Amino acid sequence: MAALIVDTSSWIEWFEARGSDAIARALGEDRVVLPPIVAAELASGTLTVAQRLRLAQFLRALPLCPTDFDHWGRVGVLRAALRSRGLSVTIPDAHIAQCALDLDCELLAEDHVFGLIARHVGLRIIED
Repeated sequence: MAALIVDTSSWIEWFEARGSDAIARALGEDRVVLPPIVAAELASGTLTVAQRLRLAQFLRALPLCPTDFDHWGRVGVLRAALRSRGLSVTIPDAHIAQCALDLDCELLAEDHVFGLIARHVGLRIIED
């Protein structure tokens, strides 16, 4: 089965027990791959020390999306291509989208920007 990239917005919903069952299914099937920026975004939330430790333990168990130099070059090219089409996206959002593109997998996100990105590139969004 293909990997699944989960955006920060979907993780937040899932951690608050309002999120997609697709995350639980993918976790059970060991298909979730973590973009490093998502780990940083989640860790930047307002958390207690205990919550931060549990989050770190949980995230460490997930495989990281490979982000070598070429990956970051593709992130920049993606942003430039989107900007040339009138869509400005942040580096974190471009990185998350590029992780899904690099792994040829689906992306689960609550953030509408990924739907906009998908209109211009082959990004596959899960609608759950």
